[in-house]
Amino acid sequence: MTVRLRALFFAAVLAVSTSGLAQTPQATNPPVRFELPTVIVAVEKRPQDVLNVPVSVTTVQRETLQNAGMRYVNDAARLAPNVFIHEFSARKLSNPRFRGIGSGPNNPGVTTYIDGVPQLSANSSSLELIDVHQIEFARGPQSALFGRNTVGGLINIASREPSRTAWTGEVTAPFGNSNLRDVRGSVSGPLMSDRVSVGMAAGYSARDGYTVNDLTGHTLDDRSAVFGKVQLLFTPAPSWDARLIVNAERARDGDYALQDLAALRQNPFHVSRNFEGFTHRDVVAPTFLLAHRGSRFDVSSTTGLVRWKTRDRTDLDYSPLPLIVRDNSEKDVQFTQEIRLASAAASPVALAPNVSLRWQAGVSLFTQNYEQDAVNSFSPFLLSPFIPVPVSQHSPLSTLDDVGVGAYGQGTWTFRDRVDLSAGARFDHETKEGNLSTFFSPAIAPAATVAAEADFTHVSPQFSATFHATPRVRVYGTVAEGFKAGGFNAASPAGREAYGEEQSWNYEGGVKTSLLNQRLAISLAVFRIDWHDIQLNLPNPAVPAQFFISNTGRARSAGVEVELAARPSAGVDLFASVGSTAATFKSGTASSGISVGGNRLPDTPRYTANAGGELSHAVTTGASLFLRGDVTVYGDRFYDELNTASQDTYALTNVQFGMRGTHLFGEGWVRNAFDTRYVPLALAYPGLAPSGFIGEPGAPRTFGVRLGMRF
Repeated sequence: MTVRLRALFFAAVLAVSTSGLAQTPQATNPPVRFELPTVIVAVEKRPQDVLNVPVSVTTVQRETLQNAGMRYVNDAARLAPNVFIHEFSARKLSNPRFRGIGSGPNNPGVTTYIDGVPQLSANSSSLELIDVHQIEFARGPQSALFGRNTVGGLINIASREPSRTAWTGEVTAPFGNSNLRDVRGSVSGPLMSDRVSVGMAAGYSARDGYTVNDLTGHTLDDRSAVFGKVQLLFTPAPSWDARLIVNAERARDGDYALQDLAALRQNPFHVSRNFEGFTHRDVVAPTFLLAHRGSRFDVSSTTGLVRWKTRDRTDLDYSPLPLIVRDNSEKDVQFTQEIRLASAAASPVALAPNVSLRWQAGVSLFTQNYEQDAVNSFSPFLLSPFIPVPVSQHSPLSTLDDVGVGAYGQGTWTFRDRVDLSAGARFDHETKEGNLSTFFSPAIAPAATVAAEADFTHVSPQFSATFHATPRVRVYGTVAEGFKAGGFNAASPAGREAYGEEQSWNYEGGVKTSLLNQRLAISLAVFRIDWHDIQLNLPNPAVPAQFFISNTGRARSAGVEVELAARPSAGVDLFASVGSTAATFKSGTASSGISVGGNRLPDTPRYTANAGGELSHAVTTGASLFLRGDVTVYGDRFYDELNTASQDTYALTNVQFGMRGTHLFGEGWVRNAFDTRYVPLALAYPGLAPSGFIGEPGAPRTFGVRLGMRF
């Protein structure tokens, strides 16, 4: 069934169901209220109605996360237009791209914030979703407030605050094919008084792999993890809140499901390897939040520590032959501290009878210490017919240290409650040190060692204007500069160890509306991005499976985004989004000496689209039947900057159905219902891969049941 037929099929089913349910008689005394909830976001570091934020942002709230059974950030990302996250089968690597902008795991172009703490590496950004309040996908550069590495936008994940008034909790347990077993639960409530509350959440999730090693009959890409979150909320006075949050996860996943791209498409979910490896990850991240709400100004502090370590072993030649095995160990410690001062949320500064000012300013600092030891073990005679012994190549043995400080300020002037003018800027300075070493054991060639230091300083401005056309209609325009920090590659060809900043200018205009007594919400954004010194991840021709960042040249991205949410009647929720991105390299741009001017940027779908809905019907006072489904379409895209390999347009359909009660619920679910075969990620792999690329298949159709209890 083609993508178009699938979309039409789902739309027809949804339309028929909606029509039938909409005709159900409704009580008229008292009147039934079924408006959409007000969405509050924090993408400008302060809680605001999403209508008043001059940023294109998609918010996935807790109710949606729960009802749709979303367990990972990538599950929620399908609702956001022009957002594409390609994840490896091993959870340690997750690389988001917004509007064509992204980068490598240790230098993201889209940074994930968890409870206000930036994840400076992708290795800690994609954790199991547990006790999460909401996720915000803010597109466009956010450098004026958040600084480095938000050139494409940011993902803002907020944990649910512990209950202050009564003990509440929930337990959910999905089970499915591929031996999926999952249980996760949370509980929170006050301790002795309403001044102290605690929250605890924990879970275990595991499944067998989708990919079979035909040499052994084993599944290769199994997944298993235990994870948890502990919170302590202390309110010493009505105007003060102190909150400690500790996230932890221990993942013990199987090997990468990578293989030659041509072979993968001919025979998906089957490989032939003589070596079966693993990928392990441990993350511990305590966060301390302190906030004071005053009559004249508010003060907040965010302190975060993130410690993670990973180890992965894999068959680097991805073949039945005993050629190359890779053993890669990485670890990282980051510390961040931010202090923010702002005008009181409920009391903007009155400058004149019809003019008011809201302002905020802050300072931040961070440190990061990263270490890696990656060892490639070559079989005898592989490197040369004159080397009859095994050879180990450390590429790299490296340490990267980073220290940075930043200061930002923003003011928003409101005239006659109709026009908002906003201006802000951020100053950032950081110092990076790299000690990089590549050598062989035994020493068949001279070692290469680099010790270097570099400083980076940047000022990022942002300007916006918002017109309140009606109380629930906003028209806005924004001009903003974004930048991504430069740094050092842990491993790279000689002379390519360092790379410089990437900078961009973003121009965006849009309309946000809430109509029909808040039963219909529509947002539209049109954007253009011009950036230069764009950073690309390129394959290292001297080291298999090693990639390095290089400044390639200039590029342009332009497009449109539309989002819709509707609640036409009680028990009917509809949603849709569509985004189009035309992202190309400008003329004169070259990669590794080859012209790429006019080529499309890699891993950027030509368009994204999502549509779906949820229907519910009360069968008793405390129980409802429901049907939920959505279709997500990703347009065609290229895997590399040379545009030599690509993925055609594909669609994924998810369906859920069941019953929800006041305290119990049960459902059946199907993901990728039509068993679409696709390759979400592929990497250039010259020399060892016959097609020149290796890739991993997208998840096949999965199905199961989910049971749960809430109190």
